Amino acid sequence: MPRNVKKSRRAHERHAAFSPYRRFPREQWATLRADTPMTLGAEEIAQFVSVNDRISLDEVVEIYLPLSRLLSLYVEGAQQLFQATGRFLMTNGDNKVPFIIGIAGSVAVGKSTTARVLKALLARWKNIPKVDLITTDGFLYPNAQLQEQGLMERKGFPESYNTNALLEFLHDIKSGKRNVKAPLYSHLVYDVLPDEHTIIDQPDILIIEGLNVLQPARLPRDGSFIPFVSDYFDFSIYLDANEDDLHTWYINRFMKLRTTAFLDPKSFFRRYAELSDIEAYEVADDLWKSINLTNLRENILPTRQRANLILRKGSNHHIEEVSLRRL
Repeated sequence: MPRNVKKSRRAHERHAAFSPYRRFPREQWATLRADTPMTLGAEEIAQFVSVNDRISLDEVVEIYLPLSRLLSLYVEGAQQLFQATGRFLMTNGDNKVPFIIGIAGSVAVGKSTTARVLKALLARWKNIPKVDLITTDGFLYPNAQLQEQGLMERKGFPESYNTNALLEFLHDIKSGKRNVKAPLYSHLVYDVLPDEHTIIDQPDILIIEGLNVLQPARLPRDGSFIPFVSDYFDFSIYLDANEDDLHTWYINRFMKLRTTAFLDPKSFFRRYAELSDIEAYEVADDLWKSINLTNLRENILPTRQRANLILRKGSNHHIEEVSLRRL
């Protein structure tokens, strides 16, 4: 074997030895389901799948059931710790604090599908009667404000979000506050819906899904406190895939939406429904390269190693490897 190949292999082995993650091939991870019962049917699972995403019954059994088992144990431990801390501080009357799970990853990687499947599975555990889900899309600045600030082409980048409003929301949730409002977003009109909210009222688990939820803030030189969104997470998941696969999935989703949602007269993207296949492909390819790929490389992918768990997808959308951060 050539010397440079041996050297490269030894370097890789040393890097793997010091990795903060334990890596599990799909088959090994599936065994960690133990005796966890399957509580979802194929028809119900099909309702959770986003446009152009794929998830099978086998995927839920082999990947998401073990993950729901792990998370239920984490939640149980957090509940016990909260009670123990309450006894120590003599504040047992305090409101319960939800366990917050953050889900991050690129556009078109399947975050929404993962979030919905996990929500359904976790809500069936006896110690978790109430699970809520929100996306950070509602915390985007309205289009009018983005246009005024020249940020419409940066929509989805960290600067396009009202981070202060998101942090205030998370602070209220973690303070045990009741009936906390989260703004709603419409993918049809591609904008925040004014004066429309969903109410989050002390769930046992709150799942928060978004592109940049693991993004750290710029640290101040004077040492003053700057909170990160992820500071409020008890567990975080990153959905990972190759750039080429993400590109393909994004293009395929765009082309499918041309014959579905884009046909709605109220759709922000109605003009794309009239394009030829070649023109539509060129538009989608440009949107991917100029916006989504740039955001992925600059802001999203660099946060991958901050996650507690990484789900690695193959080109067929199936999760091939699970990486769990060591405690």
